[in-house]
Amino acid sequence: MSDREAGVTVADLDAFTDVLDYPVYVVTTAAGDRRAGCLVGFTSQCSIDPPRYMVWLSKANHTYTVARTASHLAVHALRDDQKDTAELFGSRTGDDTDKFAHLAWHRSPHASAPILDDAAAWFLGRIETRVDGGDHVGFLLDPVAAGRPGPERPSLLLLGDVVDLTPGHPA
Repeated sequence: MSDREAGVTVADLDAFTDVLDYPVYVVTTAAGDRRAGCLVGFTSQCSIDPPRYMVWLSKANHTYTVARTASHLAVHALRDDQKDTAELFGSRTGDDTDKFAHLAWHRSPHASAPILDDAAAWFLGRIETRVDGGDHVGFLLDPVAAGRPGPERPSLLLLGDVVDLTPGHPA
């Protein structure tokens, strides 16, 4: 195996990832009396039948510390006019900020995870397993509830819309 096949640098992979512009999401959770949420870009549906979805949380993130003992995560798609919500969940840390204090939200139907009332769409997933992926941990979710406030398909907030945000924690 050549040195090149042994692995690529972050800069090498950036040549691929820099051309991607995918939706970003707010992921929320609760465990005991603690609730948390963060902005994430690493997510994907990973099975059709049974339906499964994977969310990756940074180990440096406050939300990860709550999610480690949670039973469910809620995943929220944001409309392209919700950059302020993305900024709150992406640039502030739950270590010192109650991100839910000035937002409309309710407790999820099957767990205490917060559901953001103004999200473009959301689903609640039971955590099936966790996978260590390096500096992030993947949470494999089994969707148990979902909602969408309207029938229209809104334009979503994309990674390119939030690249100027300063993270609340390093990645």
